[in-house]
Amino acid sequence: MAASAGSAPGSNRISPVRFIVGFGIVSALADMVYEGARSVIGPFLASLGASAAAVGLITGLGEAAALVLRLGTGRLADRLRRPWPQTIVGYALTAACVPLLALAATLPLAATLYTGERVGKAVRTPARDSMLAYASAGLGRGYAFGLHEALDQLGAVAGPLLISAVLALGGGQHLAFALLAVPGAAALAMLARLRRSAPEPAAWEPAAAVSESKRLRVESGLPRVFWRYAAFSAATMLGFATWGVLAYHLAVHRLVPAAVIPVLYAVAMGSASGAAVLGGRLYDRVGLRGLVVLPPLAVAVPFLSFAAAPAAFVLGAVVWGAGMGMHDSTLRAAVADLVPAYRRGAGYGTFTAVYGLAWLAGATLIGVLYEHGVAAVGVFVAATQALALVLLVPLLRSRRAASSPTDP
Repeated sequence: MAASAGSAPGSNRISPVRFIVGFGIVSALADMVYEGARSVIGPFLASLGASAAAVGLITGLGEAAALVLRLGTGRLADRLRRPWPQTIVGYALTAACVPLLALAATLPLAATLYTGERVGKAVRTPARDSMLAYASAGLGRGYAFGLHEALDQLGAVAGPLLISAVLALGGGQHLAFALLAVPGAAALAMLARLRRSAPEPAAWEPAAAVSESKRLRVESGLPRVFWRYAAFSAATMLGFATWGVLAYHLAVHRLVPAAVIPVLYAVAMGSASGAAVLGGRLYDRVGLRGLVVLPPLAVAVPFLSFAAAPAAFVLGAVVWGAGMGMHDSTLRAAVADLVPAYRRGAGYGTFTAVYGLAWLAGATLIGVLYEHGVAAVGVFVAATQALALVLLVPLLRSRRAASSPTDP
């Protein structure tokens, strides 16, 4: 069949580019909320009595929840083929959980709310990315996802700067969390407007639709190259610290004033925005070969971010952000090309489950190793990135990964 009911070409009243830009605005507003919280979550948890290992575990669990749960929510998106309700629920969770951190006075409650926000990201992202993939069909995957990520990162810069301003003016972290309710409400309002303007994004890529009988026959399995790609990505994330641990280091050692920590996170997000666009363009030009830059970025992070010199940890924030931008644009674009269109929800869900479990393990281990010295962290990160490069070699040697990525 050509498409699901109601997906006639005329049902969407905006162009694919305007849709991507609109979702970029929604994501920017949501990023103000959760990236504002992430910028100070390490110091905030420390103020409630958390150790470096606890911060690594809590933030790692949060990232794992945001990623691993997509294994289920991605398949749900494939099964229901109604991406809008799932997307809206996910954004609503983020808009609610972060401001409620203003009421958190204990470590368990703060950890629960932080994880709840990350669950919201897990709920919405496979459905949202599937819609973006439809819109990107005639634009270039790397360009479309890079554009969305660049707009998304504007909020990732603005949110931490808002937190910094509140702290610099004498307000506390609880007040800063409460103020994030404003961009959260704006994100939901913009999302509702976008839903009315583009009710059926699948209409932009009619070739992605398949008959129900074929959908049932091909339900099992994902391409072999996809699993090679997932293994490489997991290895890179095993040695990639969460910002919570990096911020914990700055706060506990009093290397900078409290109000400066979210500014450094804003710097990291600005770097991520630029890296997202460049990484997306690089992917469109050279494909998976562009991934070779990720392991060196990860190796540089602990040596810079755990240093005592201001110039070093500022550069560390830039490098950490560049790594995140590459991950959030290039890795997402590649999944859209590595799996069949009708399996994208499951593909994104499976990929992020592997990716998230690796990040949880890595973040926890880095937090534990940090308490034994920065050198131990450096050795661990270097070893994991060496493994990633080893796993990348057979992936790049496969012509199918570059020329026919959707073949099983």
